[in-house]
Amino acid sequence: MTAGTTDVLVVGAGPTGLVLAADLARRGVRALLVERAESLFPGSRGKGLQPRTQEVLYDLGVLDAIHAAGTPYPKMRVWEGDEPGQEWDMMQRSEPTEQVPFAEGWLIPQARTQAVLYARLRELGGDVRFGCALTGLGQDADGVTAAFEDGSRVRARFVVAADGGRSTVRRALGIGMTGETVDPKPMLVADVRVTDDAPVPDTHWHVWPKAADGGVAFCPLPSDAGRVFQLAAQYADESAVPDTSPAGVAKLLATRTTLAEEHVAEVLWASDFRARAAMADRFRAGRVFLAGDAAHIHSPAGGQGLNTSVQDAYNLSWKLAAVLAGAPAGLLDTYEEERLPIAADVLGISTRIHRASAAGAHTQRGDEVKQLALGYRESALTRETRTGLPEDALRAGDRAPDGQRGGVRLFDVFRGPHWTLLAVGTEAGLPELAGGAVRTARIPAYEAYGTGVFLVRPDGYVAWAGETAEGVEEYLAETGVAGA
Repeated sequence: MTAGTTDVLVVGAGPTGLVLAADLARRGVRALLVERAESLFPGSRGKGLQPRTQEVLYDLGVLDAIHAAGTPYPKMRVWEGDEPGQEWDMMQRSEPTEQVPFAEGWLIPQARTQAVLYARLRELGGDVRFGCALTGLGQDADGVTAAFEDGSRVRARFVVAADGGRSTVRRALGIGMTGETVDPKPMLVADVRVTDDAPVPDTHWHVWPKAADGGVAFCPLPSDAGRVFQLAAQYADESAVPDTSPAGVAKLLATRTTLAEEHVAEVLWASDFRARAAMADRFRAGRVFLAGDAAHIHSPAGGQGLNTSVQDAYNLSWKLAAVLAGAPAGLLDTYEEERLPIAADVLGISTRIHRASAAGAHTQRGDEVKQLALGYRESALTRETRTGLPEDALRAGDRAPDGQRGGVRLFDVFRGPHWTLLAVGTEAGLPELAGGAVRTARIPAYEAYGTGVFLVRPDGYVAWAGETAEGVEEYLAETGVAGA
């Protein structure tokens, strides 16, 4: 039996765990990321990155690699049997702006997203311990002891469960999931490599909504393995048992689409599921936190699950690092306070889109799925000291927009593990803050902010706002958020 110690044990090397571990690594936190499988997940599953998530990945230093590994979303093409028909955009097209530089969703298979994040984690000095299955947890006032299938044990200050919808950690804690079946009909999802002569161009996302045994969607994926598509097929019969074998997948495509069985060159990955919406009754038990699918399970409609999960990780990582550096332990209470209501709202969006699509509606995904409007105005960490603001003014708790003024790009100023004290269109003095945890910047007046002084959190949200900097030092001292 071997034993080890770490500051943070992260269980599960999906997108949630990888983002969390990478952000902790760049903050100098000792973290151990364990994964029960022998390798990273190989399939496409969560294949869309929304604009807000792209901003997070820009901050983490991987967005160029993400963009290189993916593609914009193609148009949908509806088929009637073997005849192509109407074309439309599932994702609302938007041009980038100064405030929103990444305006549209980005299509990238989950396996590619994870490969980019894993490379970044290793670049920062971290790694994943594969083939490491958790079997038990015990915690006391000082830490958590985790036991693993191979007989080893790890002692950690904190544990984060990022181990998916069937979370071993959540079950060990006895935390329940409250939710509902979004659709009782089973679904099959698979990554399929097709032959060069397969009659489905890579330029479109093909759908057969009226196929006899259930609707089919066939989405082209960026791949190094040739012409690869993600198949998503629903079964009209609630009692059906999806056949995920290569032969079963080929037969389904031949039965419901314009492809023949011989057009299927290889089935790279396949799985089946029933769409559910569920949320953990709480996101924390003592020193253990739930994040990603371990905390909330979404229908795939609307592309919200992976994106919400990444932002869980980004909300939690800086808070764990701050507390480990000496900030008050109460800072960690704000993780559940901030993320649980957002998860509930986003679950509602996913469920509504799924049911509309299942009813045959061509539901275009608009601004509500981009996650740019989500924020923390009601958080205990938020302080808005200005009064008489117009209805559409940027307020404390909101996402801090990008922009370029006075030779400064804001996202580059914010980028990194620090806080930023930003003066906009004012000559108000800024305090000299020791320790390097808070950087200062000054730009000319900018309509996205108005004028004033804004304290921006490490995860890109405005924590404090004022006409001048008066009160910001007291805020930092009171909350201890900068790890002081």
